[in-house]
Amino acid sequence: MFGINYKKQKDEKLMQRLQNGDVRAFDELYERYSKRLLHFFYRMLGKDQEKSQDFLQDLFLKVIEKPQLFNTDKRFSTWLFTIAHNMCKNEYRRLKVRVNGQQYIGNFNVTAADVVLPNIERQLDNSQFKGLVLEQLESMSEAKRSTFLLRYQEHFSIKEIGEILECSEGTVKSRLFYTTKMLAERLQAYNPSLM
Repeated sequence: MFGINYKKQKDEKLMQRLQNGDVRAFDELYERYSKRLLHFFYRMLGKDQEKSQDFLQDLFLKVIEKPQLFNTDKRFSTWLFTIAHNMCKNEYRRLKVRVNGQQYIGNFNVTAADVVLPNIERQLDNSQFKGLVLEQLESMSEAKRSTFLLRYQEHFSIKEIGEILECSEGTVKSRLFYTTKMLAERLQAYNPSLM
């Protein structure tokens, strides 16, 4: 185990090492994913910092206690975000309330061109536009919000989102289409060419 450059190892190889008892592999995975997952939990759990930290620790506790549950032929990030998403879903069920959409305020890469018509992003301040998008996402279902964020914030492929949310690629595409269409309709007032 000496002389191994953990930083250059792929996630799946690190999980294979963890399955064989190499705890230093876990440290590297934690370093790679803890901040991303903390932000994900923060947005999904109503901006509750303490709960987000607890969920992060619970998630990585599951990883270190049962690394054998990971199939090293699969993509690690997809597996990890599937667990995170399911933890949030279970929390929603436990609370029996819809999550307030404002937890999504964060750094996700969606531009006006992704939602309305081209050139509008040059006319609006990007952070203001993101705020408007987030405001509109509040009224949408958890499934549509999750799909949108996994695509435009976490940059997962359609296939990966399907695996994470346990639905077909067609369902993912449909959710993205209808979410984008709804956002375009609701934000139509911000397109000067339609005025």
